[in-house]
Amino acid sequence: MNLSLEIRKFALHNAIKYDGKANPGAIISKILGMDPSLKAKMNEVSKDIASIVKEVNAMKPAAQLAELQQLAPEMLEEKKVEEKLRELPELPHAHVGKVVTRMPPEPSKYPHLGHAMAFLVSYLFAKKYQGKCLLRFEDTNPEKSTADFLQAIRDDLAWLGITPDGETIMSNEMALFYHAGESLIKQGHAYACSCNQDIMRDLRFKGIGCAHRDTPVEDNLKIWNDMLAKKRKEGEVIIRYKGDMSSKNGVLRDPVLYRIDVHTHYLQGDKYAVWPLYDMASVVMEEHMGVTHVMRSAEFVLRAELHDLLRKALGYRELTIFEFGRFNVIGATTKGREIRDIVETSKMGWDDPRLVTLRALRRRGIMPEAIRELVMEVGLKRDQANIDFTMIASINRKLLDPQTKRYFFVQDPVKITIAKAPTREVALHLHPEHAEWGNRKLVTHDTFFIATKDHDALQKGKLYRLMECLNFTKTAQGFEFDSQDVDAYRKHGESTMHWLPAEHAHDLIETEIVMPDATIVKGYAEHDVKTLNVNDVIQFERFGFCRVDKIEKDKMQFWYTHK
Repeated sequence: MNLSLEIRKFALHNAIKYDGKANPGAIISKILGMDPSLKAKMNEVSKDIASIVKEVNAMKPAAQLAELQQLAPEMLEEKKVEEKLRELPELPHAHVGKVVTRMPPEPSKYPHLGHAMAFLVSYLFAKKYQGKCLLRFEDTNPEKSTADFLQAIRDDLAWLGITPDGETIMSNEMALFYHAGESLIKQGHAYACSCNQDIMRDLRFKGIGCAHRDTPVEDNLKIWNDMLAKKRKEGEVIIRYKGDMSSKNGVLRDPVLYRIDVHTHYLQGDKYAVWPLYDMASVVMEEHMGVTHVMRSAEFVLRAELHDLLRKALGYRELTIFEFGRFNVIGATTKGREIRDIVETSKMGWDDPRLVTLRALRRRGIMPEAIRELVMEVGLKRDQANIDFTMIASINRKLLDPQTKRYFFVQDPVKITIAKAPTREVALHLHPEHAEWGNRKLVTHDTFFIATKDHDALQKGKLYRLMECLNFTKTAQGFEFDSQDVDAYRKHGESTMHWLPAEHAHDLIETEIVMPDATIVKGYAEHDVKTLNVNDVIQFERFGFCRVDKIEKDKMQFWYTHK
């Protein structure tokens, strides 16, 4: 990646959007979204951004537009985005400029594909109505939330092209939760309960209220204040909502609203010991943030009735709920807790190619635009959407194909000698439809590397072709040159294959490719791959799209993207 060039493109684009003046902060988020590893060089990168922004802001708007049209015309194609937004269904009770949605990630894991699609639903609907989409970090689980996960979510959102219109960290708003809790207790809608978990679970299952349900308000308030003052131990007492123990909806059977957790919080330290659970935290924050429309997967449908009751008890506004089916990737888990368990109990990292975390997808070479397209392709139905990875690959391929350079990679190379083959210089296009990109050149004589699978499939008497090079046959003695005539091959040929010149093996690049199942294939790539940078995505012809992951002196590692 040419960092200065990318900074300049983002600076020009930002300046054009905002009356000729680019904002360095907006550019930092875009650059980190492309390459989070640059955080380690933030001081240096910030200086480069400040310098380039200064240059861009000194330009006239017409000059900014002209330069961006030359450098990155695709960044000016706003109409395509608008067309996609128009394809979203209409939201009930939505008015232009007044829609407020939220993205509520818990910073206890790295986001996966399902999270990304849910984020995009909230974000794209807000943009459709020229409203706001707010980022809300649900960090009220001290045991699981971390600063690293929080920053990772910011980075992944930037990579997706999502710029929140505001950000709230819930643990900074504890006074709101405590005020709401006290209000519910005073009204008799909540009570303190000291039942152990097994007893509480059994009574809820049977639809029977516990003895604490009828505790007087004054006593409940005293226990509540003792909890806030850290006079009660973890697990000793909880605060429950007084719901309907006979309800068929088990969520309404006196759910827990607050519990004591004494784990040190990554941001608040040991300041708090009483923490709200999901239902309470969501209801309070949606009111506080002015959210008008809640986008959520249909798996939360049973909680909707509880949220409505809590809002009514607290005197909050009614919200419009838009529910869509859960996104499920066939053959992979999209449940955050399951992914976290896999990572914590195995040698997998969060970016392991077998996972569908955004880190893993990005490292494989999936483009953020592909995930946006996927949201529109799958639709927003109530039923669970089962996504085959081939669908993701298909969308991503359409985006990559016009803009990726071509190279040869020979897996498990076998050396063959083709008798009577002429010495020649072969010019190969970097892209078949972009002659202006130029060629890469391979000098050959009669010794070649071909892939083991191609070698093992060769049959005596058949005509074969080395791509863009020559035709040959397999004989009883070995291999023999036939011609360079491509038309002759088209009439009588069996198959074509890629290759590399074995005479110049010292110029070839030892290459490893990490596959989707985490296995590694090895071979040689042509020398020109050395011109690539980390994060570049290219196509190894007849093999697949791959992203450059690591560059060493005489060796390169790629991650396989897809066919």
